[in-house]
Amino acid sequence: MTSKGLFWAAAMLPLAACASYAPHPLSGTPDVLDAPTSATLARAAAGIERPYLSPTVIDLSAPLDPDAIATIAVIANPDLKALRAKAGVADAQVFAARLLPDPTFSAGVHPILSGPDPLTELVGALGLDINALRTRGVKLQQARAQAEQVRLDLAWAEWQTAGQARIQAVRVLGLQRSVALEQQTLTAQQALLRHTLDALGRGDIAADRAQAARTAAYDAETKLRTDQASLATARSELDKLLGLPPTTQLQLTEPALPAPPPDPGALFALARDKRADLAALRAGYAAQEAAVHKAILDQFPSLNLTLDATRDTTGNKILGPTVDFTLPLWNRNRGGIAIERATRAQLKAEYDARLFQTRADIAAAVEGIAIARKQRDAAAANLPSLERYATATRRAATRGDLADAAAETAEQSLRDQQTLLAQSDEAIREQTIALELLTGTPRQTWPQ
Repeated sequence: MTSKGLFWAAAMLPLAACASYAPHPLSGTPDVLDAPTSATLARAAAGIERPYLSPTVIDLSAPLDPDAIATIAVIANPDLKALRAKAGVADAQVFAARLLPDPTFSAGVHPILSGPDPLTELVGALGLDINALRTRGVKLQQARAQAEQVRLDLAWAEWQTAGQARIQAVRVLGLQRSVALEQQTLTAQQALLRHTLDALGRGDIAADRAQAARTAAYDAETKLRTDQASLATARSELDKLLGLPPTTQLQLTEPALPAPPPDPGALFALARDKRADLAALRAGYAAQEAAVHKAILDQFPSLNLTLDATRDTTGNKILGPTVDFTLPLWNRNRGGIAIERATRAQLKAEYDARLFQTRADIAAAVEGIAIARKQRDAAAANLPSLERYATATRRAATRGDLADAAAETAEQSLRDQQTLLAQSDEAIREQTIALELLTGTPRQTWPQ
């Protein structure tokens, strides 16, 4: 190969490593709209590693326990998939920060239009941005901290989404129990209304008693329809959190009632150490520390080094370096330094505020659970006597010793107490999961 061929081969070699463009259009039927199968979810669950997820069998046709609900949410939630793509962007930014700046090259040809000199002037220059090398370390440090913040934000979003799915599952179970009790109430009120209207037709009772029976039946039906609508909404929200089509009907297993939580102070100490969002804020603060450092470095003169080669019109060959830099006389990047320092102070205040809010939220959640447990204990204590009284009044009404209305009233009191007990159980379960979300750890890891 001739020297000219070697020259062009060397010139084209860097271009061979360049990336090429290929379009990637949006799809009208993305995969996220497809219903995941049990086999697909099971395969994904086998490879997922999270400290708060236990190995579980996922079968959408069988009842799902809380671990399965949390696992499906982490795997299939569309918003989490988008956040994982964002984490990929942060990793790409770290890769970009590691790269060295490319040198610059310039060449010029200056032919003589008139004059005695016989040669065309040739000019070439090879330059390197020294300033980019000087700030490369802090820029890489900042990019790494930002990537760590994105990963921690993703971990926090996964934890929150898994917890919200578990809360929604508890809500569905609670509403299912309420709907079942309210259906019994409506059936009883409608039967009582029929008996009352028959008695009114015979002239045995006054019209106001019939009106009261109508009102009670209407109220029972209204409450039933309201909770049925709430149940449909809760199921839809659960499907959305799990990344499932809106028509999916899931079977759920009822979790055991959790034990009382420990002292709020111990939980707050655990949250400071374990909460991913607090760790993400610390990583963001570290990234801002690097930004302040870079702003300090930017106050010094920016340097550019150029190697010039010239052949002038008389045939003289000249080679020499050129250094250009800014003179830090008036600006000295004082505005940039002030902005980065103010941003750092803002991030510190935000972190302190998050800590304060975390402590307050944990204390309020522990107090709320204590109130719900007291309510549940009272309801559970009253339940046996109400069951005995309802059974006795129904037997008396069957013998004809007591009016059916009295038996219905006793049974309704029992159903009201059962509803109160179910609501207390639901509140305890929901608030305990919310407390897990606040501490950043499952309750199995809480101090005893």
